[in-house]
Amino acid sequence: MAQAKINFEQFIEAVDVENKPFVQDLHKYLLDNGCKAVFEEKKSGYLASYKYGKPQKAVMNFLFRKKGMLTRIYGERIGNYPDFLSTLPSAMVESIKDASICKRLVFNECSPKCGGYDFTIGNERFQKCRYSCFEFIMTSESNPYIREFVEHEVKERAGA
Repeated sequence: MAQAKINFEQFIEAVDVENKPFVQDLHKYLLDNGCKAVFEEKKSGYLASYKYGKPQKAVMNFLFRKKGMLTRIYGERIGNYPDFLSTLPSAMVESIKDASICKRLVFNECSPKCGGYDFTIGNERFQKCRYSCFEFIMTSESNPYIREFVEHEVKERAGA
């Protein structure tokens, strides 16, 4: 299936009832804070992408997978709010641990333009791929942390 543009109303129809209010609220927050949204239909389902800045760079995505609805956060400024990562629930930390290593950081084997994340949570160091590192299943437990993570990232990118 080719990529097809869709609108927010089509996207939100596909969101499960439990996550709909959260998605609507985060969508509004991102738009109110200068992000641009794009909605597409991919082979694996709908994708919502939120970008910020000039040039525009992705802040986060909503995506659908077999295990459920996920958010992928691009934490390019995590170095500016390192204490936040220590507050994440164990399920979210496990998700980070399970993410792919960054081959660029660890083996210098990925594209020179690709840059992963090098950070610590507690005493544990992580060198993870930017595309899988902060990819979290959306649950009642994780959603408040996802929101706070996105807020930190948007504020840092805005220079606030």
